[in-house]
Amino acid sequence: MTVPAPRKAVVLLSGGLDSATVLAIAKAGGFDPAALTIVYGQRHALETDAAREVARSMGVGRHELVQFDLRPFGGSALTDPSIGVPKDRGDADEGIPVTYVPARNTIFLAFALSLAEACGARDIFCGVNAMDYSGYPDCRPEFIESFERLANLATKAGVEGSPFTVHAPLIRMRKHEIIRKGLELGVNYSLTRSCYDPAPDGTACGHCDSCRIRLEGFRLAGTTDPVRYAG
Repeated sequence: MTVPAPRKAVVLLSGGLDSATVLAIAKAGGFDPAALTIVYGQRHALETDAAREVARSMGVGRHELVQFDLRPFGGSALTDPSIGVPKDRGDADEGIPVTYVPARNTIFLAFALSLAEACGARDIFCGVNAMDYSGYPDCRPEFIESFERLANLATKAGVEGSPFTVHAPLIRMRKHEIIRKGLELGVNYSLTRSCYDPAPDGTACGHCDSCRIRLEGFRLAGTTDPVRYAG
């Protein structure tokens, strides 16, 4: 009996906790994932090295790194060193934080769509999250649904009847639920990096939004975050 080949997929892999979990979910779902990491001039570029380690640890056969420098555009604390990364924001702080990178997920998904069409994949996975996501507008379900519609209008594959599906399996999960899922699937979270403002040696600050959400997630998951934190 012939065993069908696994379906190809493209997984956006930043090197952070969420994208590592999504990669594990894609593999557990029977997909053959190609990982795609975007180097966009972010100050937390240590994530790129983490992405390589995560991909290697999960046996990913194809891992593409694409450089697309958003620093000349500015507009975000993650790409403009003159804008400080917010630390210890209170629950009362409202509005979209300055760590939002203008149209970042739209750009990332466009690259993923291009790779998917070129390599014959019709499934794209990303780690956006609408629950613990610091208020970013491009992490909402409406955005993912709209991009999927665009993908099927804007591509040869889509208009010829071979549609794309954009998977966002974490979109309605809390961080502790994501961590528990990843641990269940064997994700090595010590390889991941999430801090927006890490020290040169990779030590996480422990005070930016990303660190605080991650630490609280591990606490609620009943386990300890294996990465290093300052202090």
